[in-house]
Amino acid sequence: MKEITVQELQAKKESGEDFQLIDVREDFEYEMSNLGGLLLPLGGLLIETDKIDQSKPVVIMCRSGKRSAAAIMQLEAHGFTNLINLKGGILAWAAEIDPTMNVY
Repeated sequence: MKEITVQELQAKKESGEDFQLIDVREDFEYEMSNLGGLLLPLGGLLIETDKIDQSKPVVIMCRSGKRSAAAIMQLEAHGFTNLINLKGGILAWAAEIDPTMNVY
């Protein structure tokens, strides 16, 4: 499984690189803090695959990297090949990029 660090994600965002960011956490987690990605909670992910862009890299994120890894495994079983896991999730982002971020 391809992975990206929070520093690499920050560089992608700052450079204006064309990619899609998908957050597979729950609504309440997303409302508390997010990185601006599309919210597609893991439980309903497979019924919303039409919202996932297959023409560019897609970074999947969650709280710690565990749910996003599970999401990638589910999506790859349905033919997706352009997925990248955010290593450490939003907890790593808060610890290494934005310590003011309130995370659950």
